[in-house]
Amino acid sequence: MNLDFIKATKSKENNIIKLVEKKHKIVPKNYYKKLWMVLGMSAFGIPMGVAFGLIIGNLGMLGIGLPIGMGIGVAAGTVMDNKAFKEGRQLDFE
Repeated sequence: MNLDFIKATKSKENNIIKLVEKKHKIVPKNYYKKLWMVLGMSAFGIPMGVAFGLIIGNLGMLGIGLPIGMGIGVAAGTVMDNKAFKEGRQLDFE
């Protein structure tokens, strides 16, 4: 299959999913989990890693905050996905 066609199709699919989520709050499975995993790593993980690194005195420990932030993000996203499922706002594909 043509790679450009696949990329264009995936791009349009993502645009449709974003539009449906924005207007109707209907999301595919694991939408919030994927979103919050990235946000958890950047919003919680990096600052925690810096704090650990400064406390220990070795900024090489910066990376220890990333898995902690990822865990926080996955937990928050899973809660939101379960809420969307219970409210009937979840599509049957990922």
